[in-house]
Amino acid sequence: MTDETPHTAETPEDAPLEAGETYRADLKARARKPRRWLKWVWLSLLAVCIVTAVAATSGWIYVKQTYLAGLPEIPDKEELYKSKRAPGIRFLDRRGQLIAERGPRFGDRVALNQLPDHVVKAFLAAEDERFYEHGALDYQGLARAAWVNWRAGRVVQGGSTLTQQLVKDLFLTPERSLKRKIQEAAIAYRLEEKLTKNEILELYLNRLFFGANTYGVDGAARTYFGKPASQLTLGEAALLASLPKAPSRLALNKDMSGAMARGRLILASMARSGWITPEQAREALAEPPKLADRSGGEGDFGYVLDYATAEAVRLVGDDAPSLIVRLSIDPDMQKTAAETLREVVEAQGRGRGATQGALVALANDGAIRAMVGGLDYGDSSFNRALQAKRQPGSTFKAFVFAAALEAGAMPTDVKLDEAIKIGDWNPGNYGGGYAGPVTLETALAKSINTVAVQLAQETGPDSVAVLSRRFGLNSIPDHPNLSVALGAYEVTLLELTSGFSVFAKGGYRTQPYLIEEITSPLGQQLYMRAPSAPAYAYDSARAGQMVRMLKKVVTGGTGTRAGFDWPAAGKTGTSQDWRDAWFIGFTPELTAGVWLGDDGGKPMRQVTGGELPAEIWRRFMIAAHQGMSPRDFDWLGAEPLPEVVTAERNAFYEMLSAEFSRAAAVAEPEAALAEDEALRVDPVSVEAFPSSQGRVDASEAKRAGGGVSSRAPAGRPAPRPSDTPPPGPFGTPLP
Repeated sequence: MTDETPHTAETPEDAPLEAGETYRADLKARARKPRRWLKWVWLSLLAVCIVTAVAATSGWIYVKQTYLAGLPEIPDKEELYKSKRAPGIRFLDRRGQLIAERGPRFGDRVALNQLPDHVVKAFLAAEDERFYEHGALDYQGLARAAWVNWRAGRVVQGGSTLTQQLVKDLFLTPERSLKRKIQEAAIAYRLEEKLTKNEILELYLNRLFFGANTYGVDGAARTYFGKPASQLTLGEAALLASLPKAPSRLALNKDMSGAMARGRLILASMARSGWITPEQAREALAEPPKLADRSGGEGDFGYVLDYATAEAVRLVGDDAPSLIVRLSIDPDMQKTAAETLREVVEAQGRGRGATQGALVALANDGAIRAMVGGLDYGDSSFNRALQAKRQPGSTFKAFVFAAALEAGAMPTDVKLDEAIKIGDWNPGNYGGGYAGPVTLETALAKSINTVAVQLAQETGPDSVAVLSRRFGLNSIPDHPNLSVALGAYEVTLLELTSGFSVFAKGGYRTQPYLIEEITSPLGQQLYMRAPSAPAYAYDSARAGQMVRMLKKVVTGGTGTRAGFDWPAAGKTGTSQDWRDAWFIGFTPELTAGVWLGDDGGKPMRQVTGGELPAEIWRRFMIAAHQGMSPRDFDWLGAEPLPEVVTAERNAFYEMLSAEFSRAAAVAEPEAALAEDEALRVDPVSVEAFPSSQGRVDASEAKRAGGGVSSRAPAGRPAPRPSDTPPPGPFGTPLP
């Protein structure tokens, strides 16, 4: 090699072989080929990964924005029980016993440990047998459902878990779409992260819909079997577990046979899973469950519940949750009132044109113990005790006489019962006769029209109206005419009965009420009626005079058919042409009022307040006072001795009275024994006898679901007279 020869670096292949090394020409050739294909493989894999990641990210963004946007947050467990739950109302009587439920029936909230094991297992067998073995989704169940549906060529089986079904109820709509299924799965995962399996199952059982407007396993047990869920038998549990699949179609009151068929499948599934023995399954099938009798519905409580529902909404608002409302109603009195009213009207009244009736009973504190608004709530929901305004007839004379006593008259004062003429008006008496000189207490007991008109004229119709409003009769106008003396202005039965209770309480007034307490299903108190002192309305001494006078109506006047073995006082009333017949009366324990008539205002055939209404009142009061010892009014003192009055006018009337008494002894008219109270008056102006304001025609009253008043006729607080009233039986008068 010369110096000019180029120098080339030796490669490993050119390097001299070591001793013993073999030369490999093939390796040298292969080593010289570059490995470019590996580079393309790695680049391709990287590209696929990038594309996949981009596609996955884009897909997730699309799904999130399209399907998962606006997913609701999962609230705490207590809020989940309330979610999308339509409010319902449970009504309890004065003793706390259940009367009825309105709105959705939920029953009591029950925990898993309060239920028999076969109840829980029946629902798992029906809805999600592997509930405790899978997560939010059951992939095995989904695969099985897909295979079964593919073979059938249609959807015959679902793969939703119990958690997914709960999610659909709590958060989603029944819409069938891909979006809803994706949302359902996403929320199900979140729900299982927040709650345990037992908490989910418990929530599910308390929210299930069972048809017949019933929710929750306890509500279903009470609705269909008349018992709590803790007492369900195996057969009953399987039958209830069959309902959630198609609650409206399989509701036990609609398709008992269909529900029984599905119940048999559930029992078979429980036996296959080893949760019950085959023998237990056969025993359950051998004794089909019996449904509770639900034919009665709300029965005679319908009128009460209409009023109570409106009052509850007024007290706590219309956006309140489910409510438990304790009422002042006595269920025994309510039942007696309804039955007595129906029996007397059907047996004695209908043939004489009395086709409807109403009754109200009040305790001394204003609590409504009974309220019957008609003969049959199912036939007509119109509440005639609360909504119908009618002319009270001679029952209103009690307030006319009370106003006269307040103006200075005395029960022993004498008035001349004779033909009178006031302008073009000639008010007469029932029967057409006149008794001559009579005391005020006799005139009230015998319901003499001419004396009542004279008292109203002397006292002033405006004074009568002022006193009436103090007693709670706010329907009376500020400036009535003299026809007010004979009950021409319309009132409701509740107003009139409440007004009479002022006499029973010695001149003190309490507002009628129906609701004692309102709570939530969890026991939170939303309303409690606060006890309040009665409001002063009338002088106690004069109230005592009125009570003694009204007692004589029952013992020897037009209301003798109302008498029973308790001290009782009251007043009969019959409106013009016998369109309305009333008896309103009271004992030391209770004030009650009865009305009979016709919804269309048709005249009855001489039905007077001293006949059928007094009979209904007596029968009701006898039952209402069962178990109580008769007693007189605690606040009522001994009757004072008659004053010796030397006034010239009274001496003259006493002489005339003696003459009339001698004549009456010879031949007492039979009419004196009848009720002297129906309005026998000449036609007068519209002002004299207000027309049928508030009268209900037959079509309106018969209309089921007719408008229900949102509250009772509310009497405003009684104003205190200008002079300072003396302390009454209830203590110092309110300012």
